[in-house]
Amino acid sequence: MRNNPQKITCGIDLFYRGVSTRKVQEHFQTFYPHNSSHMSIYRWVVKFSKKISKFTDNLKLQVGSEVQIDEIEYKRRLHHQKGMKGVEDNYFIDSIDPKTKFMTATNFSNQREIKDLQVVATKIKERTGEQVEKVTTDGLRGYPKAIKKAWGYNNKLGRHNVCHKQVITSKEDTFNYPIERLHNNVRARTKTMRGFHGSLESAKAILKGWEIYYNFITKHQTIKCSPYELACTDLKLEGNNKWVELIGLSSRKN
Repeated sequence: MRNNPQKITCGIDLFYRGVSTRKVQEHFQTFYPHNSSHMSIYRWVVKFSKKISKFTDNLKLQVGSEVQIDEIEYKRRLHHQKGMKGVEDNYFIDSIDPKTKFMTATNFSNQREIKDLQVVATKIKERTGEQVEKVTTDGLRGYPKAIKKAWGYNNKLGRHNVCHKQVITSKEDTFNYPIERLHNNVRARTKTMRGFHGSLESAKAILKGWEIYYNFITKHQTIKCSPYELACTDLKLEGNNKWVELIGLSSRKN
């Protein structure tokens, strides 16, 4: 690409730390002689989020015995330049391992039907093998079938092959604190994005990039390290610029 790796990854990192693409452009204008437009920065975010995720989504994980799954609702504004008006309900379905704080699988969709929930559940099963013994969700009706399809059902015992705990906060005092804390972090970044207006695929790529930022770049305050250091023990990222290292690893694997 025309720009050097440090500048590109700096733009991506600033974006996920809460700086808008226009503010990143202003920052570059101060420190780089050849400035980049805010749309170039946006395209870097989408392009490299997709590229890195092809590598990171296939990493096998070392996790605890429980995984939590939940969803965030978004109102995505439709693309005004394509003659579409109004907003569309979208859902960010995600999961976390409370032990390592690692986001194990995600899916951004315009529905939250069984098939959409199953995408996340199946990916968790693929990445964790037989480690998960309990899946905790809210009371959404589609979860039992999605978990049954992913982990299977024991007809002899009359139950799922994993323990499925549904927490309904209106009826219980318990609360899924790890994933709700994660959702606070997601919302803190996305609340200024003006409704993800435009393509469903670009919105999906942006949130996939945030997942990469959370798992591999930033340190979690509770565990005092990045979640990948506990969940992906075979992955060694030695330098300070982990974005560059991940792009390099994804290029070799792809």
